[in-house]
Amino acid sequence: MKNSVSLGILLTTSAYMAFTFHDAIVKVLTASIPVWQILFFRSLTILVGCLAYGRGKLVHQAVTSPIIKPMIARSILLLSAWLSYYTAASHLQLAEVTTLYYAAPIVGTILAWVILKEEVTPARWLAVGVGFIGVLIACNPVGLTISWSVYLALQAAVLWASAMVLLRKTSLHEKTIIQLAVSNVFFLTMTGIAVIYTWQTPTLTQLALLIGTGIVAGCAQFALFEGMRQAPVSVLAPFEYTSLVWAFILGYVIWADIPTHNVVVGAVMILGAGFIIIASERLRRRATA
Repeated sequence: MKNSVSLGILLTTSAYMAFTFHDAIVKVLTASIPVWQILFFRSLTILVGCLAYGRGKLVHQAVTSPIIKPMIARSILLLSAWLSYYTAASHLQLAEVTTLYYAAPIVGTILAWVILKEEVTPARWLAVGVGFIGVLIACNPVGLTISWSVYLALQAAVLWASAMVLLRKTSLHEKTIIQLAVSNVFFLTMTGIAVIYTWQTPTLTQLALLIGTGIVAGCAQFALFEGMRQAPVSVLAPFEYTSLVWAFILGYVIWADIPTHNVVVGAVMILGAGFIIIASERLRRRATA
């Protein structure tokens, strides 16, 4: 396996692990803090970190970036995906919205094939398919019927996949730190408008968690952006399913949620999808060596 692909897989897997930790913190905070305020503090923390690292030079590079428009377009796609997902989640069971949302790796693989002209090998298609079947088994969305909420969940999947394809294109032409800065300036502006109407003064503990959310999310975003720079979308797409495995683990550790047999079987299949990609890429490297 080429070193860049190996690094891309490692970074992407780490990113989705961090995103799962981020979601766990958000779940704790949403009991007392509005979602908009959480997203605002998250973006503010990430942006402060970016500016502390890059300072005035970063501001100049971000403003004069030749691909600032695609980066803003990607940010719009991501915000739309989150809004669609959160709206759907408020009307659907967790298993239902999770299963629908995890159509994203399939859509992403198709878009990478059509738009980016990536070579999608049979092993990559197999990995995406095995991973999605694992999600179906783990989440067991029995009785799911067509509704507006179902459409929103699928829309979130398509928007997220489109954003990941665009991220792959922008990552090849701009530094990760600049992409982080531009994205979080956009999110800070959008969430800041909502925070004006939903502001709730946090306690010191809540403030620490809000800042912690930003630190974890910043690390996750950096790893995801950098991972997309290193490897094709069709290689990395199946590893998005690993976040579900981490969600099950955290659910057990933090909330003592006992995984059922179908969850265990689904998790094994999701991990198997990752191993399919790793093994196939190793074989491809040996064949071309």
